[in-house]
Amino acid sequence: MNKQKIIIYANQLAEAQENMKAISAISGIDQDFTIDDAYAVQMENVVRQLNSGDSICGKKIGLTSLPMQQMLNVNEPDYGHLFESMNIKDGKIESSSLLQPKIEAELAFILKSDLSGGNVTVKDVIVATDYVVAAFEIVASRVADWKIKLVDTVADNASSGCFVLGSKKIAISDVDLITTHMKLYKIIDGKDVLINEGYGSAVLNDPKIAVAWLANKLWNYGVTLQAGEIVLSGAFSAAPPAVKGEKFKAVFTDFGTVEAEFV
Repeated sequence: MNKQKIIIYANQLAEAQENMKAISAISGIDQDFTIDDAYAVQMENVVRQLNSGDSICGKKIGLTSLPMQQMLNVNEPDYGHLFESMNIKDGKIESSSLLQPKIEAELAFILKSDLSGGNVTVKDVIVATDYVVAAFEIVASRVADWKIKLVDTVADNASSGCFVLGSKKIAISDVDLITTHMKLYKIIDGKDVLINEGYGSAVLNDPKIAVAWLANKLWNYGVTLQAGEIVLSGAFSAAPPAVKGEKFKAVFTDFGTVEAEFV
């Protein structure tokens, strides 16, 4: 795809966010739009965000569960960039800044050393990880009604919105991430109402596998996961919609609790 088209589609997504008005899926109007084109669009808006004064603090992995891959007819995850402006440290999320938000409970890896090369293994991920924490990722889509294909979500920075990190830091060697259990609650009238639950095994069978996949995928585009970066490894369960006034809590074995409130 020529550079002009990349810029046009990047403009459309950027304007959707600025105007808070979702657009039609690119895949529906351009049948020749490829996955490489989509990552080029993503990077165009990443550069714009950096030029605005923001900074990259990590990456996110999406489409790690088999049901989501089947829904979009793909056989691998996707990734997006995390910016410091997305890190909601007090857990209070500005609903007006997000289009069609949904909330996902997952684990975040914080790296202590780089992950590079095209043959990163789970063992490499273990060595490179400083610690793991519980997290909420709030996904959002600039595409109307979430009617997306893989190329649409990739172009849209993997439908990134923002994220909240838990406070309990666990060494990766001290826990079995595969069997880690999560319960997602909505807090209604002060009571915890169970929405859904899941295990670490829902994330490519092991969240560490997801991080290794990301490192290898990024290498294809000349990018290295760097020390200090946050990696959101993928959702344990389905992502319910989240609207202003709602509060959520995810409770993990070993990792404690992470909470988010939409204001």
